[in-house]
Amino acid sequence: MGTQDSPSDSGHDRPPLALIAGPTASGKSDLAVRLALTLRERGREAVVINADSAQVYADLAVLSARPSAEEMQGVPHRLFGSWDGATACSAADWAKAARSEIAEAHRGGALPILVGGTGLYLRTLLDGIAPVPPIDPGVRLYARQLTLEEARAALQREDPEAAARLNPNDTTRIVRALEVACSTGRPLAEWQAAKVGGIGGSVALDAAVLLPDRTWLYERCDRRFGLMLEQGAIAEVEALLARQLDPALPVMRAIGVPEISAFLHGECSRDELCQRGAQATRNYAKRQYTWFRNQPPSDWARIESHNVDPAVHFASLLQQ
Repeated sequence: MGTQDSPSDSGHDRPPLALIAGPTASGKSDLAVRLALTLRERGREAVVINADSAQVYADLAVLSARPSAEEMQGVPHRLFGSWDGATACSAADWAKAARSEIAEAHRGGALPILVGGTGLYLRTLLDGIAPVPPIDPGVRLYARQLTLEEARAALQREDPEAAARLNPNDTTRIVRALEVACSTGRPLAEWQAAKVGGIGGSVALDAAVLLPDRTWLYERCDRRFGLMLEQGAIAEVEALLARQLDPALPVMRAIGVPEISAFLHGECSRDELCQRGAQATRNYAKRQYTWFRNQPPSDWARIESHNVDPAVHFASLLQQ
């Protein structure tokens, strides 16, 4: 993903972009607002732009922990609740919208602050996306009817490099690589090497990754899910189920939705719901924690404290 520029780098001639990333419940939204208010004290405006795949959906205000008007404290927020749950928001969809919001902020002289925990969204925005053409429907049908063993064998024939690289049990990625190779006649890696649309090279990125103590983080996850139930998460899922949407849609698979659905269908008690929801949230936070610790560039600041001072960690932005 895009890297930060050193103080002497000519990247500081590029428009600035702040990024606050990390696992759920790590305090990203709060830090983004405090950074924006600190900037305002210095006579500069900021716009917070969502980079969380659950918070894009209008249907998940409670379950996605979307900031309330009170929590936003008058700071403009964009791409929160912007998609109806019936429409899947892909990484490419989000990146297109984020590019537009970032450009609009820059035109208005404001600092865009990306905040979120969806690594794929951020990677797509900064690095671009492979320009793979639409997959032939016949090829897609063929690939998706194969067993995992058959798909692995077919991929070995069509794209041996991908077959060797991918986890042998990762059905989704194996089928995707097979579809691309069969439909386009070119291996997936070749398409990925020709990524387009990334903005990482055209902005001066100042990124911070929040990686607080895990015990503190998991306790926050537990408290957060319990609070969500008190604040209307069950009614939110009830309304979502009433829409009878495709169960495969991302909004239907968001953390908390399957667990509350099971409760509403009488498959578990309220206590079991609390336990399952908290565990699902912790598991998600653990996966995010691991990804953000290892995947972003080494020059993205990793912040282990849960008491973050924006004036310290974004000092270069505040001095501009």
